[in-house]
Amino acid sequence: MLKEIENVKQDTKNLFRRWFTDDYLDLIIWIEHSNKIFGFQLCYNKGNNEHSLTWDKKNGYRHNRVDDGEVSYRIKRTPILVSDGYVPLKKIKREFLKRGKKIDKEILSFILCKLENCLL
Repeated sequence: MLKEIENVKQDTKNLFRRWFTDDYLDLIIWIEHSNKIFGFQLCYNKGNNEHSLTWDKKNGYRHNRVDDGEVSYRIKRTPILVSDGYVPLKKIKREFLKRGKKIDKEILSFILCKLENCLL
């Protein structure tokens, strides 16, 4: 079940960031001063071929795989996002609905609407 992380570090003056997490998903939401959602990043398959689906007002949709920086017998590098094509939308929506029951209804509805309209 997604739970909100309290006291999340804010990295921009223009947007407020909220972060929800569980063992499978991370949901990061950026909120404008007007209280409207500017964008979100939904990370799924945490720890096992992790991917992210990002949407924001400026850039639209992006789907990425998380390159965790692991190289056999070498130093671990910083994880980075790399482009990835296939988006398992049905699975993402199903997991988000199952795990997101305790988050704000407005946020839940917004994310589901964006998932419904995802045309990558």
